[in-house]
Amino acid sequence: MTVAHPPYSTAESHKYGVLFVFVAGVLWSTVGLGIRLIEEAVVWQILLYRSISLSLFLYFVIRVRSGESPFVQIRRIGFPAVIAGLSLVAAYSGGIYSIQTTSVANAMLLFATAPFMAAVLGWIALRESVRTATWIAIVVAIGGIAIMVADKSGDVALKGSLAALGSAFGFAVFTVALRWGRTGEMLPAVFLSGLFAIIITFGICQFLGLSVALSLHDGGVAMGMGVFQVGAGLILYTLGSRSLPAAELALLSLAEVLLGPIWVWLFLGETASLNTLIGGAVLLAAIAGNALSGKRRKPPPITAP
Repeated sequence: MTVAHPPYSTAESHKYGVLFVFVAGVLWSTVGLGIRLIEEAVVWQILLYRSISLSLFLYFVIRVRSGESPFVQIRRIGFPAVIAGLSLVAAYSGGIYSIQTTSVANAMLLFATAPFMAAVLGWIALRESVRTATWIAIVVAIGGIAIMVADKSGDVALKGSLAALGSAFGFAVFTVALRWGRTGEMLPAVFLSGLFAIIITFGICQFLGLSVALSLHDGGVAMGMGVFQVGAGLILYTLGSRSLPAAELALLSLAEVLLGPIWVWLFLGETASLNTLIGGAVLLAAIAGNALSGKRRKPPPITAP
């Protein structure tokens, strides 16, 4: 969920920007641990409760931060906000399902393909240019993904890997929708995604005969994720990303991918397969290489409006 912003103006703003974005990545990295702590709830029940707490939290934050209702901001963004919100619901669903059916390391690494998907979608839908280095990185990343899923054939984990890629695609659509709407403001669209998710997951639970009453433990974990893992992470990312260039954001985003598997290994003893580690290393190299190649480019001159 990366939104490019102008380079930082002062050393102090850059320092705090790095801190905020890194802490956001740390919070986001706990998603795998949070899902693993769920005892009985399935993807739709988890997403329902997480979306309720996320929506309430973001409504309060947006009102305090902007002094206006998030619905006013959503109307201002228009149809792109609707596309962004719906795409996030798909991303959330795929993300939770993938973590429940494959290793956290495998899921988190595949989530990291979202920026590459966004680059291709932006090229197709918005006619945005894609650097040669990014095309090379995309090819390398595809090779890493192939290695990661090579040992998943015939296993339920293959569905988890496909769901993780589907989640990454949802985040990519979200990113392109924001650019289509010419807005770098994520919070209103994320708030809308929470409302969509509440409606959709409640309907699915009713259709499948799933109870909307969870145990105190599962409900507490899911709602805690909505506030601390998703909501607080978004707030810090929004604050920090405004003073950092896109290449630096891409590098800092690796904290989320790298820390996610570490938490479940430390607390739950979960490990990853050799293919996941090798393919993941290739994928991370592609992401880092693309970010560093962008970092070497001189920023465009700042001109007066």
